[in-house]
Amino acid sequence: MRLSVCSLLFICLTCTQVLGQTPKSKPISKRQAVELALAECQGRTLKITEQSDDYIVRILRDDGRVVDIRVDKKTGTVKKD
Repeated sequence: MRLSVCSLLFICLTCTQVLGQTPKSKPISKRQAVELALAECQGRTLKITEQSDDYIVRILRDDGRVVDIRVDKKTGTVKKD
């Protein structure tokens, strides 16, 4: 009886740990970062660089201004610099 209660408790704990885990999402690629940045600001991509948590996409706008767009590697959130 004790063994079956311990086994049942172990199985329940294992299942809740497995079910409670969220799948890790893949970081976005450089190409995806460029597409997201161009959706925010129209123009021609000049350069893309990586920093710790962000891609920085440098865009030459149609009016001649150069803009840096930050794209979060994990979430894809876009921010203008």
